[in-house]
Amino acid sequence: MHARCGSLAAVLLAGAVLVPTGAADAAECRVVETTFKPADKLQIVVWLEDAAGNFVSTMYVTDAVGRRGIGNRPGRFDFNSGPLWPYGRRITTFPVWSHRHGETFPALVFQNDDDDNLSHPSTQSSDEYFFCRPLLSTEASWDTGTCASASVDTDKGRVDPGAVSLYPPREDIERRIEDSVAVDMFETMNTFDLVSGATPAADIPYTVTWPMPATLPPGDYVVWMEVSKEFDHNATYSEAAYPSPTAIPWLDFGEAYRGQPSVVYQVPFTLGAEAVSALSSAYAGYGDPDGLDGNVRVPDSTIDTAIPGSGAARLLLHTSGPDTFRVRVVSRPEMDDGLPGAATELAAEVDGRSARLTFVAPGEDGVLGMVSGYEIRLRAAEPITEENFADSPSIATTVDPDEPGQIQVVELDNLLPNTLYHVAVRAFDDCKNVGPITTVDFITPERPIGEVDACFVATAAYGSAMATEVSLLRGFRDGVLRQSVLGELFVESYYTVGPAFSSTIAHSDVLRQAARAELAPLIDLVRGLTDEP
Repeated sequence: MHARCGSLAAVLLAGAVLVPTGAADAAECRVVETTFKPADKLQIVVWLEDAAGNFVSTMYVTDAVGRRGIGNRPGRFDFNSGPLWPYGRRITTFPVWSHRHGETFPALVFQNDDDDNLSHPSTQSSDEYFFCRPLLSTEASWDTGTCASASVDTDKGRVDPGAVSLYPPREDIERRIEDSVAVDMFETMNTFDLVSGATPAADIPYTVTWPMPATLPPGDYVVWMEVSKEFDHNATYSEAAYPSPTAIPWLDFGEAYRGQPSVVYQVPFTLGAEAVSALSSAYAGYGDPDGLDGNVRVPDSTIDTAIPGSGAARLLLHTSGPDTFRVRVVSRPEMDDGLPGAATELAAEVDGRSARLTFVAPGEDGVLGMVSGYEIRLRAAEPITEENFADSPSIATTVDPDEPGQIQVVELDNLLPNTLYHVAVRAFDDCKNVGPITTVDFITPERPIGEVDACFVATAAYGSAMATEVSLLRGFRDGVLRQSVLGELFVESYYTVGPAFSSTIAHSDVLRQAARAELAPLIDLVRGLTDEP
């Protein structure tokens, strides 16, 4: 991981609601609605199979896998985890789905081939606008679930020519000079962007609406859901049974995350001309704890069933009318008399590093009927148009649609200071027909005086609090300088002038290189004094 002080060039890269496939002429379509009530912090995938077990299509997958590529990223699969953790191929997330969808992708490794290390050269680490640097569980940011600094750099990896993955790479980035040329291909490799969506809010019923292809024949089908959750430990799947890796650098960062494995639910239903509904309240089994095969293990006593939010109860029981279920599937025809209208009166109210968007809800068919959802996308510096809308980063929030004419509200957080943002909104209906975009732009204020990102000269120069050179200097500070009065005075003086100087050099590659050159003799001296390699 390569951490950086205060970069102002930023985009907010995160997931949105299920992405429409594009505008279409008004007509009848058939839709499958999958409704469930999730617990907190879940990863979810929904797919369709025929009655013989043949895979048909992925209907929905949470952004962490579908767009952020956590299943296929550099780093060993058993790396610890934490808030917005950046590294480790999470092959245990959806082992059943990943072995059934029938696609393979080039596997990624760190550019320096050191997949056991959380720290990587600055020359191989580029801007990161979604994930955080690895955190210690004792840091304040661990509890708040936010990044410890405004901007970090990460190694996006390179293709391992001898390996394949069953998960797509991330497609929410553009290649920078530090990245492997393979990054240019990530978006093309990833086939799940159009069905990726934000993680649904906890304790609120959520519906995935999937328009069926016209060529899908009537007959018997099964909707499958696979649900995973980090840190879902119990007596069988405990930290002791699935511990943190040992004998690797930075092993104190993060915590062991491999608790109970993924659980699967299935709902058989019959697709025909009429609307039908089917329910399930029990889980069908669970996936491989190590993610190595796609077999469904039969339910047993190792999986919790009675603790809401844990194990087989990650999907909460939900009552709607006469039905009580964990998963409900409805197949029905849908008539569309027109395309959705445009959101109107889009406005932004900025408060520091947050913004509150408001707009007037359009209709599903022009001005009539309630839309199914919204796509909300954001760019820094460059305006959003109809042409680049699909390529613009989507925002990790869902908006519960309201009746036409009602005010809709969207909260944006963790924006960077002194940055021009452009936001666009468009509505979609059940058949995934989309309306026109509506746009607004705003500028966030300057960084408050005195605010720093806790990275000083050496960290700014080498780009990472975990860089070997920074660690060496930190040890020299604590083990040598702070053992004398003069040394402590020097340290205090450094902490007086360091933040301002470091925030200056962090913005300039030229100054960073110059700072590294100036620090090199001191680092050589410290190595000699401490006998460090």
